[in-house]
Amino acid sequence: MSHHPDPNASYLESPAGFWPWLKSWLFTLDHKRIGILYFLGIVFSFGLGGFFAMVIRIELLRPHGLMLTHTQYNQVFTLHGAVMVFLFIIPSIPATIGNFVLPLLLGAKDVAFPRLNLLSFYIYLLGAVLAIFSLFSGAVDTGWTFYTPYSTQTGTAVISMTLAAFVLGFSSILTGINFIVTIHKLRAPGMGWFRIPLFAWATYATSIIQILATPVLAITLVLLILERTLGLGIFDPALGGDPVLFQHFFWFYSHPAVYIMILPAMGVMSEIITTHAQKDIFGYRFVAFSSIAIAVISFLVWGHHMYVSGQSLYANMIFSVLTLLVAIPSAIKVFNWVATLYGGHIHWRVPFLYAMGFIFLFLIGGFTGIILALLSLDVHLHDTYFIVAHFHYVMVGGTVMAFVGALHHWWPKMFGRMYSENWARVAFVLVFLGFNLTFFVQFILGSKGMPRRYHNYLDQFQPLHAFSTFGSWVLGLGFIVMTVYLIHSAFRGKKAPANPWESRTLEWQTASPPTTGNFEGTPTVTGGPYDYPRAGAAAGRNGRPE
Repeated sequence: MSHHPDPNASYLESPAGFWPWLKSWLFTLDHKRIGILYFLGIVFSFGLGGFFAMVIRIELLRPHGLMLTHTQYNQVFTLHGAVMVFLFIIPSIPATIGNFVLPLLLGAKDVAFPRLNLLSFYIYLLGAVLAIFSLFSGAVDTGWTFYTPYSTQTGTAVISMTLAAFVLGFSSILTGINFIVTIHKLRAPGMGWFRIPLFAWATYATSIIQILATPVLAITLVLLILERTLGLGIFDPALGGDPVLFQHFFWFYSHPAVYIMILPAMGVMSEIITTHAQKDIFGYRFVAFSSIAIAVISFLVWGHHMYVSGQSLYANMIFSVLTLLVAIPSAIKVFNWVATLYGGHIHWRVPFLYAMGFIFLFLIGGFTGIILALLSLDVHLHDTYFIVAHFHYVMVGGTVMAFVGALHHWWPKMFGRMYSENWARVAFVLVFLGFNLTFFVQFILGSKGMPRRYHNYLDQFQPLHAFSTFGSWVLGLGFIVMTVYLIHSAFRGKKAPANPWESRTLEWQTASPPTTGNFEGTPTVTGGPYDYPRAGAAAGRNGRPE
Protein backbone atom coordinates (compact mmCIF):
# COMPACT_ATOMS: atom_id res chain seq x y z
CA MET A 1 0.00 0.00 0.00
CA SER A 2 1.30 3.44 -0.89
CA HIS A 3 1.76 5.78 2.07
CA HIS A 4 1.21 8.73 -0.28
CA PRO A 5 -2.39 8.61 -1.55
CA ASP A 6 -3.24 10.31 -4.83
CA PRO A 7 -3.75 14.01 -3.96
CA ASN A 8 -6.38 14.33 -6.70
CA ALA A 9 -8.51 11.40 -5.48
CA SER A 10 -11.35 11.82 -2.98
CA TYR A 11 -10.10 11.63 0.60
CA LEU A 12 -12.69 8.85 1.19
CA GLU A 13 -11.15 6.57 -1.47
CA SER A 14 -9.31 3.66 0.14
CA PRO A 15 -7.27 0.72 -1.16
CA ALA A 16 -9.13 -2.54 -1.87
CA GLY A 17 -9.30 -5.21 0.84
CA PHE A 18 -10.28 -4.92 4.49
CA TRP A 19 -6.81 -4.72 6.09
CA PRO A 20 -5.36 -2.15 3.65
CA TRP A 21 -8.58 -0.14 4.08
CA LEU A 22 -8.36 -0.31 7.89
CA LYS A 23 -4.65 0.54 7.87
CA SER A 24 -5.26 3.52 5.58
CA TRP A 25 -7.69 4.93 8.16
CA LEU A 26 -5.85 4.03 11.37
CA PHE A 27 -2.53 5.54 10.20
CA THR A 28 -3.90 8.40 8.14
CA LEU A 29 -2.31 11.85 8.38
CA ASP A 30 -5.14 13.54 6.43
CA HIS A 31 -6.87 16.12 8.65
CA LYS A 32 -10.23 15.27 7.06
CA ARG A 33 -9.99 11.58 7.92
CA ILE A 34 -8.82 12.39 11.46
CA GLY A 35 -11.89 14.66 11.77
CA ILE A 36 -14.10 11.72 10.74
CA LEU A 37 -12.37 9.41 13.28
CA TYR A 38 -13.00 11.99 16.01
CA PHE A 39 -16.60 12.27 14.80
CA LEU A 40 -17.18 8.54 15.30
CA GLY A 41 -15.68 8.62 18.81
CA ILE A 42 -17.61 11.75 19.78
CA VAL A 43 -20.95 10.41 18.50
CA PHE A 44 -20.39 7.18 20.47
CA SER A 45 -19.67 9.27 23.60
CA PHE A 46 -22.82 11.33 23.00
CA GLY A 47 -24.87 8.13 22.75
CA LEU A 48 -23.36 6.81 25.99
CA GLY A 49 -23.92 10.10 27.85
CA GLY A 50 -27.45 10.29 26.43
CA PHE A 51 -28.20 6.77 27.68
CA PHE A 52 -27.21 7.80 31.22
CA ALA A 53 -29.36 10.94 30.88
CA MET A 54 -32.40 8.80 29.98
CA VAL A 55 -31.79 6.55 33.00
CA ILE A 56 -31.69 9.65 35.25
CA ARG A 57 -34.94 11.04 33.86
CA ILE A 58 -36.76 7.68 34.13
CA GLU A 59 -35.52 7.29 37.71
CA LEU A 60 -36.91 10.73 38.61
CA LEU A 61 -40.41 9.89 37.36
CA ARG A 62 -41.33 8.97 40.94
CA PRO A 63 -40.30 10.76 44.16
CA HIS A 64 -38.61 7.67 45.60
CA GLY A 65 -37.01 6.27 42.44
CA LEU A 66 -37.91 3.33 40.22
CA MET A 67 -34.97 0.96 39.86
CA LEU A 68 -31.70 2.36 41.26
CA THR A 69 -30.22 2.50 44.75
CA HIS A 70 -28.96 5.86 46.02
CA THR A 71 -25.36 4.90 45.21
CA GLN A 72 -26.26 3.71 41.69
CA TYR A 73 -28.14 6.97 41.06
CA ASN A 74 -25.07 8.96 42.15
CA GLN A 75 -22.93 6.87 39.79
CA VAL A 76 -25.30 7.35 36.83
CA PHE A 77 -25.52 11.16 37.09
CA THR A 78 -21.74 11.37 37.60
CA LEU A 79 -21.06 9.26 34.51
CA HIS A 80 -23.58 11.29 32.49
CA GLY A 81 -21.77 14.52 33.42
CA ALA A 82 -18.21 13.22 33.04
CA VAL A 83 -18.82 11.51 29.68
CA MET A 84 -20.77 14.45 28.23
CA VAL A 85 -18.27 17.12 29.37
CA PHE A 86 -14.88 15.44 28.86
CA LEU A 87 -15.62 13.01 26.01
CA PHE A 88 -18.26 14.87 24.05
CA ILE A 89 -18.81 18.61 24.53
CA ILE A 90 -15.21 19.83 24.95
CA PRO A 91 -13.80 17.99 21.88
CA SER A 92 -17.01 17.97 19.78
CA ILE A 93 -16.70 21.02 17.50
CA PRO A 94 -12.90 21.65 17.65
CA ALA A 95 -11.88 18.03 17.06
CA THR A 96 -14.52 17.12 14.47
CA ILE A 97 -15.52 20.28 12.61
CA GLY A 98 -12.26 22.12 13.39
CA ASN A 99 -10.06 19.31 12.09
CA PHE A 100 -12.10 18.83 8.94
CA VAL A 101 -12.92 22.41 8.02
CA LEU A 102 -10.18 24.69 9.39
CA PRO A 103 -7.42 23.90 6.82
CA LEU A 104 -10.01 24.13 4.02
CA LEU A 105 -11.22 27.52 5.31
CA LEU A 106 -7.64 28.79 5.33
CA GLY A 107 -6.78 27.43 1.87
CA ALA A 108 -4.22 25.02 3.40
CA LYS A 109 -3.30 21.47 2.38
CA ASP A 110 -3.43 20.17 5.97
CA VAL A 111 -2.89 21.23 9.58
CA ALA A 112 0.62 22.33 10.59
CA PHE A 113 1.51 19.06 12.39
CA PRO A 114 -0.35 16.09 10.82
CA ARG A 115 1.42 13.47 12.99
CA LEU A 116 0.66 15.41 16.16
CA ASN A 117 -2.94 15.55 14.96
CA LEU A 118 -3.12 11.76 14.69
CA LEU A 119 -1.42 11.42 18.08
CA SER A 120 -4.01 13.71 19.68
CA PHE A 121 -6.77 11.43 18.34
CA TYR A 122 -5.15 8.33 19.84
CA ILE A 123 -4.68 10.15 23.15
CA TYR A 124 -8.42 10.95 23.04
CA LEU A 125 -9.10 7.27 22.35
CA LEU A 126 -6.92 6.22 25.30
CA GLY A 127 -8.78 8.64 27.59
CA ALA A 128 -12.12 7.26 26.36
CA VAL A 129 -10.98 3.67 27.03
CA LEU A 130 -9.89 4.63 30.58
CA ALA A 131 -13.26 6.32 31.18
CA ILE A 132 -15.17 3.25 29.94
CA PHE A 133 -12.90 0.99 32.04
CA SER A 134 -13.91 3.01 35.12
CA LEU A 135 -17.57 2.21 34.36
CA PHE A 136 -16.86 -1.44 35.04
CA SER A 137 -14.49 -1.04 37.98
CA GLY A 138 -16.71 0.69 40.53
CA ALA A 139 -18.20 3.61 38.61
CA VAL A 140 -17.36 6.98 40.16
CA ASP A 141 -20.12 8.64 42.23
CA THR A 142 -18.69 12.07 43.14
CA GLY A 143 -20.38 14.22 40.50
CA TRP A 144 -18.41 15.22 37.37
CA THR A 145 -16.62 17.92 39.42
CA PHE A 146 -14.87 15.32 41.67
CA TYR A 147 -15.28 17.57 44.74
CA THR A 148 -13.03 16.80 47.69
CA PRO A 149 -13.05 15.53 50.42
CA TYR A 150 -15.66 13.06 49.13
CA SER A 151 -13.60 12.13 46.07
CA THR A 152 -10.60 11.33 48.29
CA GLN A 153 -12.66 9.07 50.57
CA THR A 154 -15.22 7.25 48.38
CA GLY A 155 -14.55 3.64 47.45
CA THR A 156 -15.45 4.11 43.76
CA ALA A 157 -13.12 4.33 40.74
CA VAL A 158 -12.08 7.97 41.17
CA ILE A 159 -8.48 7.30 40.12
CA SER A 160 -9.28 5.72 36.73
CA MET A 161 -11.90 8.40 35.86
CA THR A 162 -9.67 11.33 36.88
CA LEU A 163 -6.80 9.68 35.02
CA ALA A 164 -9.07 9.53 31.94
CA ALA A 165 -9.78 13.28 32.25
CA PHE A 166 -6.04 13.89 32.74
CA VAL A 167 -5.19 11.99 29.53
CA LEU A 168 -7.98 13.69 27.55
CA GLY A 169 -6.46 17.05 28.53
CA PHE A 170 -3.31 16.24 26.53
CA SER A 171 -5.42 15.63 23.43
CA SER A 172 -7.01 19.05 24.00
CA ILE A 173 -3.62 20.78 24.39
CA LEU A 174 -2.08 19.16 21.28
CA THR A 175 -5.11 20.06 19.17
CA GLY A 176 -4.92 23.66 20.42
CA ILE A 177 -1.21 23.97 19.56
CA ASN A 178 -1.84 22.51 16.10
CA PHE A 179 -4.66 24.94 15.33
CA ILE A 180 -2.77 28.03 16.52
CA VAL A 181 0.28 27.21 14.36
CA THR A 182 -1.98 26.33 11.40
CA ILE A 183 -3.79 29.69 11.62
CA HIS A 184 -0.51 31.61 11.99
CA LYS A 185 1.51 29.83 9.32
CA LEU A 186 -0.69 28.14 6.70
CA ARG A 187 -3.15 30.80 5.58
CA ALA A 188 -3.51 31.14 1.82
CA PRO A 189 -1.56 33.98 0.13
CA GLY A 190 -3.42 37.26 0.59
CA MET A 191 -5.42 36.01 3.61
CA GLY A 192 -4.53 38.56 6.28
CA TRP A 193 -5.83 38.36 9.86
CA PHE A 194 -8.98 40.25 8.94
CA ARG A 195 -9.66 38.08 5.93
CA ILE A 196 -9.91 34.78 7.81
CA PRO A 197 -13.45 33.45 8.36
CA LEU A 198 -14.89 33.91 11.84
CA PHE A 199 -14.87 30.18 12.60
CA ALA A 200 -11.07 30.40 12.44
CA TRP A 201 -11.10 33.32 14.92
CA ALA A 202 -13.30 31.33 17.30
CA THR A 203 -11.05 28.27 16.95
CA TYR A 204 -8.01 30.44 17.64
CA ALA A 205 -9.54 31.86 20.85
CA THR A 206 -10.59 28.35 21.92
CA SER A 207 -7.08 27.01 21.33
CA ILE A 208 -5.58 29.73 23.56
CA ILE A 209 -7.90 28.65 26.40
CA GLN A 210 -7.13 24.95 25.81
CA ILE A 211 -3.38 25.52 26.07
CA LEU A 212 -3.47 27.84 29.11
CA ALA A 213 -6.29 26.33 31.21
CA THR A 214 -5.98 22.57 30.67
CA PRO A 215 -2.63 22.16 32.51
CA VAL A 216 -4.29 23.57 35.67
CA LEU A 217 -6.86 20.76 35.57
CA ALA A 218 -4.11 18.23 34.89
CA ILE A 219 -2.15 19.33 37.98
CA THR A 220 -5.32 19.33 40.10
CA LEU A 221 -6.24 15.78 39.08
CA VAL A 222 -2.66 14.55 39.71
CA LEU A 223 -2.81 16.08 43.21
CA LEU A 224 -6.15 14.34 43.79
CA ILE A 225 -4.69 10.98 42.68
CA LEU A 226 -1.63 11.50 44.92
CA GLU A 227 -3.87 12.29 47.87
CA ARG A 228 -5.88 9.11 47.34
CA THR A 229 -2.88 6.85 46.79
CA LEU A 230 -0.26 8.32 49.14
CA GLY A 231 -2.44 10.05 51.74
CA LEU A 232 -0.90 13.49 51.11
CA GLY A 233 -2.83 16.25 52.90
CA ILE A 234 -3.68 18.60 50.03
CA PHE A 235 -7.49 18.78 49.87
CA ASP A 236 -8.79 16.50 52.67
CA PRO A 237 -9.28 18.37 56.00
CA ALA A 238 -8.76 15.09 57.91
CA LEU A 239 -5.19 15.11 56.53
CA GLY A 240 -4.67 18.85 57.05
CA GLY A 241 -5.77 19.81 53.54
CA ASP A 242 -8.24 22.42 52.25
CA PRO A 243 -11.26 21.30 50.15
CA VAL A 244 -11.91 24.87 48.97
CA LEU A 245 -8.45 24.87 47.35
CA PHE A 246 -9.66 22.05 45.10
CA GLN A 247 -12.65 24.18 44.07
CA HIS A 248 -10.38 27.11 43.16
CA PHE A 249 -8.12 24.86 41.07
CA PHE A 250 -10.99 22.98 39.45
CA TRP A 251 -13.04 26.02 38.47
CA PHE A 252 -9.99 27.94 37.27
CA TYR A 253 -9.97 25.33 34.48
CA SER A 254 -13.64 24.48 34.29
CA HIS A 255 -14.99 27.96 33.80
CA PRO A 256 -12.72 28.64 30.80
CA ALA A 257 -13.74 25.11 29.72
CA VAL A 258 -17.31 26.38 29.37
CA TYR A 259 -15.94 28.76 26.73
CA ILE A 260 -13.89 25.95 25.14
CA MET A 261 -17.35 24.44 24.62
CA ILE A 262 -19.25 27.56 23.50
CA LEU A 263 -16.69 29.62 21.49
CA PRO A 264 -16.41 27.10 18.60
CA ALA A 265 -20.23 27.00 18.58
CA MET A 266 -20.28 30.78 18.14
CA GLY A 267 -17.81 30.44 15.27
CA VAL A 268 -20.09 27.90 13.61
CA MET A 269 -23.02 30.31 13.98
CA SER A 270 -21.15 33.07 12.15
CA GLU A 271 -20.46 30.71 9.20
CA ILE A 272 -24.02 29.34 9.01
CA ILE A 273 -25.69 32.75 9.29
CA THR A 274 -23.53 34.50 6.68
CA THR A 275 -23.99 31.58 4.25
CA HIS A 276 -27.72 30.97 4.63
CA ALA A 277 -28.61 34.68 4.84
CA GLN A 278 -26.41 35.29 1.74
CA LYS A 279 -24.95 38.39 3.38
CA ASP A 280 -21.58 39.44 4.79
CA ILE A 281 -21.42 39.32 8.57
CA PHE A 282 -22.29 42.62 10.23
CA GLY A 283 -19.38 44.10 12.23
CA TYR A 284 -16.78 41.43 11.33
CA ARG A 285 -14.02 42.92 13.52
CA PHE A 286 -16.30 43.23 16.54
CA VAL A 287 -17.28 39.55 16.24
CA ALA A 288 -13.62 38.54 15.79
CA PHE A 289 -12.34 40.54 18.77
CA SER A 290 -15.26 39.48 20.96
CA SER A 291 -13.97 35.89 20.65
CA ILE A 292 -10.60 36.98 22.06
CA ALA A 293 -12.35 39.08 24.75
CA ILE A 294 -14.38 36.06 25.89
CA ALA A 295 -11.18 33.98 26.04
CA VAL A 296 -9.44 36.58 28.23
CA ILE A 297 -12.37 37.28 30.59
CA SER A 298 -13.09 33.53 31.00
CA PHE A 299 -9.93 33.22 33.13
CA LEU A 300 -11.13 35.83 35.62
CA VAL A 301 -14.59 34.56 36.63
CA TRP A 302 -14.07 31.13 38.25
CA GLY A 303 -15.01 32.43 41.71
CA HIS A 304 -18.69 32.84 40.83
CA HIS A 305 -19.03 29.08 41.32
CA MET A 306 -17.95 29.61 44.92
CA TYR A 307 -20.23 32.35 46.30
CA VAL A 308 -21.39 30.01 49.08
CA SER A 309 -17.99 28.41 49.80
CA GLY A 310 -17.05 30.96 52.45
CA GLN A 311 -14.77 33.11 50.31
CA SER A 312 -14.45 36.81 51.06
CA LEU A 313 -17.49 39.01 50.44
CA TYR A 314 -15.24 41.44 48.53
CA ALA A 315 -13.96 38.61 46.31
CA ASN A 316 -17.59 37.68 45.65
CA MET A 317 -18.36 41.25 44.58
CA ILE A 318 -15.41 41.35 42.16
CA PHE A 319 -16.31 37.96 40.66
CA SER A 320 -19.91 39.10 40.29
CA VAL A 321 -18.87 42.20 38.30
CA LEU A 322 -16.45 40.19 36.11
CA THR A 323 -19.16 37.59 35.42
CA LEU A 324 -21.54 40.32 34.28
CA LEU A 325 -18.72 41.67 32.10
CA VAL A 326 -18.47 38.44 30.07
CA ALA A 327 -22.05 39.02 28.90
CA ILE A 328 -20.87 42.01 26.80
CA PRO A 329 -18.78 40.19 24.13
CA SER A 330 -21.42 37.43 24.03
CA ALA A 331 -24.14 40.03 23.45
CA ILE A 332 -22.02 41.67 20.71
CA LYS A 333 -22.04 38.39 18.81
CA VAL A 334 -25.80 37.88 19.12
CA PHE A 335 -26.49 41.51 18.11
CA ASN A 336 -24.23 41.21 15.06
CA TRP A 337 -25.79 37.91 13.95
CA VAL A 338 -29.27 39.45 14.15
CA ALA A 339 -28.04 42.58 12.33
CA THR A 340 -26.59 40.30 9.61
CA LEU A 341 -30.04 38.78 9.06
CA TYR A 342 -31.57 42.22 8.50
CA GLY A 343 -31.95 42.68 4.75
CA GLY A 344 -30.40 39.27 4.05
CA HIS A 345 -31.61 36.81 1.42
CA ILE A 346 -32.52 34.15 4.03
CA HIS A 347 -32.87 30.46 3.11
CA TRP A 348 -34.67 28.52 5.86
CA ARG A 349 -32.67 25.37 5.37
CA VAL A 350 -31.89 22.94 8.18
CA PRO A 351 -28.50 24.41 9.23
CA PHE A 352 -30.17 27.82 9.48
CA LEU A 353 -32.96 26.36 11.64
CA TYR A 354 -30.33 25.12 14.08
CA ALA A 355 -28.69 28.56 14.04
CA MET A 356 -32.00 30.19 15.00
CA GLY A 357 -32.53 27.51 17.66
CA PHE A 358 -29.06 28.26 18.99
CA ILE A 359 -29.73 32.01 19.30
CA PHE A 360 -33.07 31.46 21.08
CA LEU A 361 -31.72 28.88 23.55
CA PHE A 362 -28.40 30.63 24.11
CA LEU A 363 -30.24 33.86 24.96
CA ILE A 364 -32.21 32.02 27.67
CA GLY A 365 -28.96 30.47 28.92
CA GLY A 366 -27.27 33.88 28.88
CA PHE A 367 -30.05 35.75 30.71
CA THR A 368 -30.24 33.08 33.41
CA GLY A 369 -26.43 33.31 33.66
CA ILE A 370 -26.81 37.00 34.50
CA ILE A 371 -29.31 36.02 37.22
CA LEU A 372 -26.76 33.58 38.65
CA ALA A 373 -23.98 36.19 38.49
CA LEU A 374 -25.89 38.29 41.03
CA LEU A 375 -24.94 37.42 44.61
CA SER A 376 -28.40 37.99 46.09
CA LEU A 377 -30.05 35.51 43.70
CA ASP A 378 -27.27 32.95 43.33
CA VAL A 379 -27.15 32.23 47.07
CA HIS A 380 -30.78 31.04 46.88
CA LEU A 381 -30.50 29.23 43.54
CA HIS A 382 -27.09 27.60 44.14
CA ASP A 383 -27.17 23.79 43.79
CA THR A 384 -30.82 23.72 42.69
CA TYR A 385 -32.32 22.56 39.41
CA PHE A 386 -32.14 26.19 38.24
CA ILE A 387 -28.38 25.62 37.78
CA VAL A 388 -29.04 22.36 35.91
CA ALA A 389 -31.44 24.14 33.54
CA HIS A 390 -29.06 27.09 32.99
CA PHE A 391 -26.10 24.81 32.30
CA HIS A 392 -28.05 22.72 29.78
CA TYR A 393 -29.42 25.80 27.99
CA VAL A 394 -25.86 27.02 27.47
CA MET A 395 -24.22 23.65 26.74
CA VAL A 396 -26.94 21.64 24.97
CA GLY A 397 -28.95 24.60 23.71
CA GLY A 398 -25.66 26.21 22.66
CA THR A 399 -22.89 23.73 21.88
CA VAL A 400 -25.00 20.72 20.86
CA MET A 401 -27.35 22.78 18.65
CA ALA A 402 -24.31 24.36 16.99
CA PHE A 403 -22.56 20.99 16.59
CA VAL A 404 -25.65 19.50 14.93
CA GLY A 405 -26.08 22.66 12.83
CA ALA A 406 -22.42 22.44 11.75
CA LEU A 407 -22.87 18.78 10.91
CA HIS A 408 -25.83 19.58 8.64
CA HIS A 409 -24.02 22.58 7.12
CA TRP A 410 -20.80 20.72 6.24
CA TRP A 411 -22.28 17.22 5.77
CA PRO A 412 -22.41 17.54 1.94
CA LYS A 413 -18.75 18.61 1.99
CA MET A 414 -17.68 15.85 4.40
CA PHE A 415 -19.42 12.94 2.70
CA GLY A 416 -20.35 14.29 -0.73
CA ARG A 417 -24.00 13.38 -0.14
CA MET A 418 -27.19 15.30 0.65
CA TYR A 419 -29.52 14.28 3.50
CA SER A 420 -33.33 14.33 3.45
CA GLU A 421 -34.34 17.94 4.11
CA ASN A 422 -37.84 16.88 5.24
CA TRP A 423 -36.64 14.31 7.79
CA ALA A 424 -34.02 16.79 8.98
CA ARG A 425 -36.78 19.34 9.64
CA VAL A 426 -38.77 16.73 11.58
CA ALA A 427 -35.68 15.96 13.70
CA PHE A 428 -35.09 19.67 14.34
CA VAL A 429 -38.66 20.19 15.59
CA LEU A 430 -38.40 17.14 17.87
CA VAL A 431 -34.99 18.20 19.25
CA PHE A 432 -36.01 21.84 19.79
CA LEU A 433 -39.37 21.02 21.38
CA GLY A 434 -38.00 18.11 23.39
CA PHE A 435 -35.14 20.22 24.74
CA ASN A 436 -37.42 23.02 25.93
CA LEU A 437 -39.94 20.59 27.43
CA THR A 438 -37.13 18.85 29.31
CA PHE A 439 -35.22 21.79 30.71
CA PHE A 440 -37.50 24.84 30.91
CA VAL A 441 -39.54 23.29 33.73
CA GLN A 442 -36.27 22.75 35.61
CA PHE A 443 -35.99 26.54 36.06
CA ILE A 444 -39.36 26.35 37.86
CA LEU A 445 -38.25 23.31 39.88
CA GLY A 446 -35.08 25.12 40.98
CA SER A 447 -36.82 28.36 41.88
CA LYS A 448 -39.23 26.31 44.05
CA GLY A 449 -36.27 24.82 45.89
CA MET A 450 -35.68 21.41 44.28
CA PRO A 451 -31.99 20.58 44.96
CA ARG A 452 -29.97 19.05 42.13
CA ARG A 453 -28.40 15.57 42.38
CA TYR A 454 -31.08 14.30 44.79
CA HIS A 455 -32.45 10.81 44.28
CA ASN A 456 -35.51 11.25 46.52
CA TYR A 457 -37.61 14.41 46.46
CA LEU A 458 -40.85 15.83 47.87
CA ASP A 459 -44.11 14.67 46.25
CA GLN A 460 -45.00 18.25 45.26
CA PHE A 461 -42.21 18.22 42.63
CA GLN A 462 -43.39 15.01 40.92
CA PRO A 463 -45.61 16.56 38.16
CA LEU A 464 -42.80 18.85 36.97
CA HIS A 465 -40.26 15.98 37.03
CA ALA A 466 -42.66 13.81 35.02
CA PHE A 467 -43.11 16.64 32.50
CA SER A 468 -39.32 16.97 32.18
CA THR A 469 -38.96 13.21 31.66
CA PHE A 470 -41.61 13.26 28.91
CA GLY A 471 -39.65 16.05 27.20
CA SER A 472 -36.46 13.96 27.34
CA TRP A 473 -38.22 11.19 25.39
CA VAL A 474 -39.18 13.69 22.65
CA LEU A 475 -35.57 14.95 22.59
CA GLY A 476 -34.21 11.38 22.40
CA LEU A 477 -36.61 10.56 19.53
CA GLY A 478 -35.31 13.60 17.63
CA PHE A 479 -31.72 12.34 17.88
CA ILE A 480 -32.77 8.81 16.83
CA VAL A 481 -34.51 10.20 13.71
CA MET A 482 -31.39 12.27 12.95
CA THR A 483 -29.09 9.25 13.31
CA VAL A 484 -31.20 7.19 10.90
CA TYR A 485 -31.40 9.74 8.06
CA LEU A 486 -27.73 10.74 8.37
CA ILE A 487 -26.58 7.09 8.17
CA HIS A 488 -28.90 6.61 5.18
CA SER A 489 -27.49 9.78 3.59
CA ALA A 490 -23.85 8.69 4.05
CA PHE A 491 -24.47 5.51 2.02
CA ARG A 492 -27.51 6.22 -0.15
CA GLY A 493 -27.92 9.99 -0.24
CA LYS A 494 -28.11 12.02 -3.44
CA LYS A 495 -24.70 13.19 -4.64
CA ALA A 496 -23.92 16.69 -3.38
CA PRO A 497 -22.80 19.52 -5.67
CA ALA A 498 -19.51 21.22 -4.76
CA ASN A 499 -21.33 24.23 -3.29
CA PRO A 500 -24.95 23.37 -2.42
CA TRP A 501 -25.47 26.44 -0.19
CA GLU A 502 -23.86 28.96 -2.58
CA SER A 503 -21.39 29.79 0.16
CA ARG A 504 -18.51 32.20 -0.34
CA THR A 505 -15.77 30.70 1.84
CA LEU A 506 -12.83 28.67 0.54
CA GLU A 507 -13.87 25.19 1.64
CA TRP A 508 -16.79 25.26 -0.80
CA GLN A 509 -14.41 25.92 -3.70
CA THR A 510 -13.20 22.31 -3.52
CA ALA A 511 -14.93 19.16 -4.74
CA SER A 512 -17.50 17.39 -2.52
CA PRO A 513 -16.05 15.34 -0.88
CA PRO A 514 -12.66 17.13 -1.09
CA THR A 515 -9.62 15.55 -2.68
CA THR A 516 -6.79 14.30 -0.48
CA GLY A 517 -4.74 17.41 -1.34
CA ASN A 518 -7.74 19.76 -0.74
CA PHE A 519 -6.94 22.26 -3.53
CA GLU A 520 -5.56 21.74 -7.05
CA GLY A 521 -3.37 24.82 -6.73
CA THR A 522 -2.79 27.26 -3.91
CA PRO A 523 -5.78 29.62 -3.73
CA THR A 524 -5.05 33.35 -3.58
CA VAL A 525 -7.36 35.62 -1.58
CA THR A 526 -7.79 39.21 -2.72
CA GLY A 527 -11.19 40.14 -1.25
CA GLY A 528 -12.80 40.09 2.20
CA PRO A 529 -13.25 37.01 4.43
CA TYR A 530 -16.45 36.00 2.65
CA ASP A 531 -15.49 36.73 -0.97
CA TYR A 532 -14.79 34.15 -3.64
CA PRO A 533 -11.08 33.58 -4.14
CA ARG A 534 -9.86 35.02 -7.45
CA ALA A 535 -7.64 32.04 -8.24
CA GLY A 536 -7.15 28.45 -7.19
CA ALA A 537 -9.59 25.54 -7.32
CA ALA A 538 -12.65 26.65 -9.23
CA ALA A 539 -14.77 23.53 -8.70
CA GLY A 540 -18.47 24.24 -8.45
CA ARG A 541 -18.54 28.01 -8.24
CA ASN A 542 -22.16 28.99 -8.20
CA GLY A 543 -23.14 32.60 -8.70
CA ARG A 544 -24.27 34.41 -5.61
CA PRO A 545 -27.93 35.51 -5.84
CA GLU A 546 -28.37 39.20 -5.21
